[in-house]
Amino acid sequence: MTYAPPPAPRPLPADATGPGLAFHRLVFARRRSGWWTPLVTGVFGVVLFLIATTLISVVMAIVSISSDPYSSPFVLVDQLTTFDMRNPGMLALILGSIIVMWPCYLLASFVVNGSRIGFMSSVAGRLRWRWMLLCAAAAIAVYLVISALSALLPAEESSGANLVAPEDNPAFVATLLVILLVVPFQAAAEEYVFRGYLMQTVGRWLKHPAWAILLPVPLFVLGHLYDWMGQASVAVFAIAAGWLTWRTGGLEAAISLHVVNNVVAFGFSAFGLSDANAKDTSILSLASSIVMIGIYCAVVELLWRRRGDTRRTLRVTPAPEPVYVAPTPPQYPGYPGGYQPPVYGQPPVYGQPPVYGQPPVYGQPPVYGQPPVAPPPAQQTVAAPPAQAGTPAPRWGEYAPGYEPADTSEEPRRD
Repeated sequence: MTYAPPPAPRPLPADATGPGLAFHRLVFARRRSGWWTPLVTGVFGVVLFLIATTLISVVMAIVSISSDPYSSPFVLVDQLTTFDMRNPGMLALILGSIIVMWPCYLLASFVVNGSRIGFMSSVAGRLRWRWMLLCAAAAIAVYLVISALSALLPAEESSGANLVAPEDNPAFVATLLVILLVVPFQAAAEEYVFRGYLMQTVGRWLKHPAWAILLPVPLFVLGHLYDWMGQASVAVFAIAAGWLTWRTGGLEAAISLHVVNNVVAFGFSAFGLSDANAKDTSILSLASSIVMIGIYCAVVELLWRRRGDTRRTLRVTPAPEPVYVAPTPPQYPGYPGGYQPPVYGQPPVYGQPPVYGQPPVYGQPPVYGQPPVAPPPAQQTVAAPPAQAGTPAPRWGEYAPGYEPADTSEEPRRD
């Protein structure tokens, strides 16, 4: 019978055991990291996302029709694709259709890549909450300062047709709660997909971080239907978020920037200061956005260098080479598994055949199928004393009270 040794583990790349894996290379720290795993993860995640968004769209259509049964299909489509600050329920459903990307990606990656899904967040194998809160505080401070300086500049002309003042919005408080509670998850979901999945997908095939930072940018830009200046602002944001993710070894800094940016944008719309559905962007807004993002990146870099724990890579310990020990060849061909025949004079081992034709040793339990052996003649005349009260009965294999141990120095007689 031929025994094949187990396959050797897949060799790790040089950066995994040397300087360590950067964020975009963390797929090599997962249980399965074949070249095909990013593709299968993406396909499975898209299927899950389509199923989830279809269900959400049905719910949104039912809600819209129940509020206005006589609305035309064009009005229905407009309601499903427009951020209405006066309809917090529909706003939550629209944002929820984006949020579902997050669990769909987590589930797909868990099924395809196996456990250790924490490496989808950072090199620490989890979200570093203290670091993320520090980055969020920095983003809030930067946005407050830049917004205050922008208020000193001449105001931009706006038609105000789509602006809704708080006093004209009966659902203002509910809308504000939706923005504060739901928008952070929407921003985090986009980061997990565009900076998490896409960066680690590119990093599985291309080692240099520039590819992982720049290649996902067009997909992120196409997801925002703005004019060319608005898309330029989105591109700058995507590049900065990718660089922050690579530089700090996790999504925390990018999530903080995205959350604060979206909460501020939707908050301005809730207070009637801007239109959440506007497609055009002014040159002043583009410049303000670039300056704001640049200052935030500089502040994060400063905080990162002052931070005590600045690990941004993960060094993986390679799995030990398997030690292959060939099984002992069968010593007893008549029985499967290589059973060894019992040693003469010893009790049989459970599961192994007895040896016939050999007398058992006196004092040992008999072998199945052989007659018991009487005690030697010298001991047959020795009578056992009467059992005393309280004397325990001998157990099988022990000498009974009153008997001297048999002399087994002579070699047993062989018939």
